Amino acid sequence: MKEVLNTISVWILPVIICVILLHGLYKKIPLYETFCDGAKEGFWVAVKILPYLVAIMVAVSMFRASGALEFLYEIFKTPLEALKIPSDTLALMITRSLSGSATLGIFSDIVNTHGADSYAAKLAAVITGSSETTFYVIAVYFGAVGITKLRHALLTGVLADMVGIVCAVIVSRFFFYS
Repeated sequence: MKEVLNTISVWILPVIICVILLHGLYKKIPLYETFCDGAKEGFWVAVKILPYLVAIMVAVSMFRASGALEFLYEIFKTPLEALKIPSDTLALMITRSLSGSATLGIFSDIVNTHGADSYAAKLAAVITGSSETTFYVIAVYFGAVGITKLRHALLTGVLADMVGIVCAVIVSRFFFYS
C-alpha cells in the first residue's frame, strides 16, 4: 500500500498539469497568453498584499522583542505545570495565530531542545497542525480583497485557534503522555 501511495504522490502533479493543458488545447484556449495574463495578475496581487505582510511581520517582531513572551511565561508557568504542559509550548500557542514562520522556528527549537520523540515535541507538532495563522490570514487575504469589517471573522478565527489548541493538548495527552 505504501508503494502505491508513493507512486501516486510522484505522478499526481504531472498528471494534473497534463490534464489541464490537454483540456485547454481541446477547448482551443490560447494557453501561453492565458498563463502570462495569470502571472501578471498574480504579480499585482503580490504587490497589493505587501503592506499587510510587512505589518504582520513588524507586529510579530515587536511582540517577541518587547519581552511580552517572557512576561507571559511567568504568569502561566504554574498553571501549565499543573496541567503537565511543557512551558516551551506556550510560545508556540501564542505565536501560532500570528505567524507560521515564527511558529515553525519555535517548533524547531522545541524539537532541538527536547528531542523529536519527546512529549513537548509531539505536543508542539499537534498544536502546529491544529490551528491556523488567523491574524496573517486576516491581514493578507482580507486586505487583498478589501474586506474591512473583520470583527466576526477575527472572533471566529481566534476562538477556533483556542479550541484547536485545547483539543491538541487533550489528544496529545491521551496519545503521547506517559
